[in-house]
Amino acid sequence: MDIRSKHLSSEDRGVILAEHNRGSSQRLIGQLLHRPASTICRELARGRQEDGCYCPQAARQAYDARRARCRRKRKLVEGSDLYRFVHGKLVHLHWSTEQIAQRLRLMKPDDPSAHVSHETIYAAIYAQPRGGLKAAMIEALRQAKPKRGLKRRTAAGSAMVPQSLRIINRPEEIEARLVPGHWEGDLIKGAFNRSSVGTLVERKTRFVILCKMDGNGAEAALDSFTRQMRRLPTALRKSMTYDRGSEMACHPKLARRLKIDIWFCDPHAPWQRGSNENTNGLLRQFMPKGTDLNGASQTWLNDVANLMNNRPRKTLGWRTPAEAMADEIAAFKSTVALDVRIQVVTW
Repeated sequence: MDIRSKHLSSEDRGVILAEHNRGSSQRLIGQLLHRPASTICRELARGRQEDGCYCPQAARQAYDARRARCRRKRKLVEGSDLYRFVHGKLVHLHWSTEQIAQRLRLMKPDDPSAHVSHETIYAAIYAQPRGGLKAAMIEALRQAKPKRGLKRRTAAGSAMVPQSLRIINRPEEIEARLVPGHWEGDLIKGAFNRSSVGTLVERKTRFVILCKMDGNGAEAALDSFTRQMRRLPTALRKSMTYDRGSEMACHPKLARRLKIDIWFCDPHAPWQRGSNENTNGLLRQFMPKGTDLNGASQTWLNDVANLMNNRPRKTLGWRTPAEAMADEIAAFKSTVALDVRIQVVTW
């Protein structure tokens, strides 16, 4: 017995037409085509014309129309509001497909028609015809990471870090991310390690601050971190956790200027500043390895930080770091106001 396709072909319909005109029974036609008689019956009914004759072309058109009705309608149709939202977040704001999908669910929890999965976004991108739009969206996807370069060598050793400032002595409230105001810091290096940008990530909210560096030394790091962190309210400036890079040789001055505690990770333990390491990887979208960072202005760095702070984050329940930070500031203000009212009543 021949192995036949599940669906009737043009040749099968030709046989049905010829045998039907010859007066063959539906059972006999089915035997010739190795099909059930019920299949032949439905096909003849589908292609029957007003004069009662069977038309293969009409049967094929009816078959195609029925198949089209069975297909699921695409949600991401080019030109729709949903497509424009996905395209804008992916191409212009560099969100991941998962961030887009989860943010839509958070924005419109009661509207399933506005929800898409990250698989749907991938399928919509690759289903597009070739062109500039498809190329731009594929380029915006987060693809394989480039090979790592040489590890950074620093002159900083254990002598620079007092035993009392080791991360093992850091308070539990910092480790547990209970309150805001505790930061992780690092540098992103430019081409040939001749330029750099300072990065600061708040541990609880994942809020990002970028600092323009006028050099790679300890004095440059001291000035840039001081300049940017002084813009923060005192309540959001409690501690900084850093690695043992030589740029932190002036850490006693930084601690005095900002009135914060500084803690140092163990050697070769980047996971102890996991939030900062993850953020540095995301920032490479904007500052690829091998880029000269001397031309990066503070205004441009602020724009990049703003993009990062307005991305929904899985660890924050798909809220953005900006929203999480705003909530913490609002909670702090309400607590201060409550304390003032209690003091007034007590007095």
